[in-house]
Amino acid sequence: MPDSAVRYLVFDVESVADAPLVAKLRYPGESLEPAEAVARYRAELMEKRDSDFIPYTYQVPVSVVVGKVAADFRLLDVVALDEPEFRSHVMTEYFWRGWEKYRRPTLVSFNGRSFDIPLLELAAFRYGLSMPSWFAVGAKSFDQPRSRYNARSHLDLHELLTNFGSSRFNGGLNLAANLLGKPGKMDVQGNMVQDMYDEGRLAEINDYCRCDVLDTYFVFLRSQVITGKIPLEREQSLVAETKQWLQERTDQIAAYQTYIERWGDWPNPWQVEATAEYSPQSG
Repeated sequence: MPDSAVRYLVFDVESVADAPLVAKLRYPGESLEPAEAVARYRAELMEKRDSDFIPYTYQVPVSVVVGKVAADFRLLDVVALDEPEFRSHVMTEYFWRGWEKYRRPTLVSFNGRSFDIPLLELAAFRYGLSMPSWFAVGAKSFDQPRSRYNARSHLDLHELLTNFGSSRFNGGLNLAANLLGKPGKMDVQGNMVQDMYDEGRLAEINDYCRCDVLDTYFVFLRSQVITGKIPLEREQSLVAETKQWLQERTDQIAAYQTYIERWGDWPNPWQVEATAEYSPQSG
């Protein structure tokens, strides 16, 4: 496979409640309007758990963004599936068919094993999609793409950083990205997506998802450093190359302009020490 071929798909998903389903299953016989049912369910969750995030089983995807990455870890493209229509069934099909089209590259996510992938699998179930290669029911368990420890098929960076859930990663992707000087969460947080969707702000949701993919890509690059796949110097070269790639596209994607404006460079402690040691002032 040439270096220009897609070897990794870095992805993120945003979703909202299926309001009629919530009304039907959570409040049967109460004749609640779907929007009212969602508001009530969120209030109940907030009271019980201090979070109004509705379980993924009651949700559908409204934004799926994929970053195509080459075998040499260069970012080739970032694509928002089914933009600007944002049809849940279409973006679900595009995601799974795209994985097949690019010869089943490694999926890369942050906490995708706990949320994004189950959501997309359930969406495929809902929309009647067939995915025999993903489920691979006849293969040995450790060779099946859905196997938790099959990082060749799906590299969940959250699981890498927590040793498959042995510890808690407080701060999530936002913290991991900020450790590298990247923007992380900016003007939108995940708990705002439902309200944004209700207000018809679909393009903003898509931009939020797009920026999460960029953060995930940079965390992915650093994961390749700590696992010995690339040296730190190569990672830093790729980061600089990607920044230039984003700057060249700010007139096409407004979210890239915002991302660049909030951009921060990683403070390399090895360079700081070297500068201090060899500067004229140090004697």
